[in-house]
Amino acid sequence: MRAVLHVCTTCRGALPDPDADPAAPRPGARLMEVLTRTAPEGVEIRPVECLSACSQGCAVALSGPDKWSYVYGRLTPEDAAEIAAGARAYAATADGVVPWRERPAIFRKQSLARIPPHFPPQE
Repeated sequence: MRAVLHVCTTCRGALPDPDADPAAPRPGARLMEVLTRTAPEGVEIRPVECLSACSQGCAVALSGPDKWSYVYGRLTPEDAAEIAAGARAYAATADGVVPWRERPAIFRKQSLARIPPHFPPQE
């Protein structure tokens, strides 16, 4: 199976730091960097500039052909291992639905949206 993990590289984090160096990479870019190094087999990591979840901290989206898609928020670069585990489990499914108890805790508690798969119109 195959999956794409879209990582918002412009996310500032749930609690923006007013003292942060403006030239420093944003939390979303740091999350992207860590996930790129730890990408599970069968999961393509793609940077995106915005997932329109700005009030939800760092956000990622999981999608795949003929699969349900998910958007997760309130993430940090420290969550990379759990995100990778969830993406691996998602990639192994035919429809994108990982059984509830097999999802990492952040995927059970921090889901922002679930989007149905796109199917061509029936004739």
